Amino acid sequence: MSAPALFPRHIAVLILVLLACAFAGNHIAARIAFDHDTGLLLAILCRAGVTLIVLTGLVLWQRERPRLTAANWRWQLLLGLLIAAQSFFLYSAVARIPVALALLIGNMAPILLVLLTWALGGSRPTRRASLLMGLIMCGLVFALDVPERLSNQGSTEAQWLEGILFGFGAASVFACALWITDHKLSSLRGTVRSMLTMLIVFSAATLAGVSGVLPGGLSLPSSSTGWTALACLVTLYGFGFCLLFICMTRLNMAQNAPVMNVEPVASLLFGWLILDQVLSNGQVIGGLIVVAGIVMLALQKAAFR
Repeated sequence: MSAPALFPRHIAVLILVLLACAFAGNHIAARIAFDHDTGLLLAILCRAGVTLIVLTGLVLWQRERPRLTAANWRWQLLLGLLIAAQSFFLYSAVARIPVALALLIGNMAPILLVLLTWALGGSRPTRRASLLMGLIMCGLVFALDVPERLSNQGSTEAQWLEGILFGFGAASVFACALWITDHKLSSLRGTVRSMLTMLIVFSAATLAGVSGVLPGGLSLPSSSTGWTALACLVTLYGFGFCLLFICMTRLNMAQNAPVMNVEPVASLLFGWLILDQVLSNGQVIGGLIVVAGIVMLALQKAAFR
């Protein structure tokens, strides 16, 4: 089966910006839910379960059947486990450090994907694209006020370090998941691939909850605010995940993935609107640098060679 046609680049960029905003909102909601005693595994189970129901309905409506070779099944199982690990790592980071900082680290995934693709024999970025990706990362550092936050970590040093390590783990496994989707499972129908991925995530989270490896992982929210945040988390994640993995093979992720670095900036804006967080002048300038870098990267006709 031939690979599906790619979206025009401006359409792909708009879709990725929308996805970034959905995922940013999901993590803002997750932090609110965790602050109201919601268990981490419960959050993963709820969002995976609801997303699985929606995707199963789409698969049945389209009368699709999972037709995978033995090799594809192995890649599909690995993809599901990587997404489960990414969910656990990123939510663990969000629960320990500021949401925007957790997303800054987690959003190294697109750049890691570019490097992984290059390392495994794919196209390498041009010098200008490399410089722009570096500019985007520098802008994110200022947008998230990282130096100030690191210098004021105080007594939370151990928790801060854990959050950073969890964030980097999330970025690493998600980059691998994107590469597998784009290079090993691109011939599989997006809804089927996404449904199987969510089934594996849901099963993995269920086994973790039943085994008791994470005490309090299935704790219920302690207030109506926590329940509302959990519902928003599920809705935003389900929308973002379905759209991402259904459209994945048409988005040319190796070239356009850096656009998703807008997610931490969106989380800063949502944090200001929802959590009454105030942006400093340095953060505003950093955000503008990120946006400018993304626009210049998206407008390049040949970012890879």
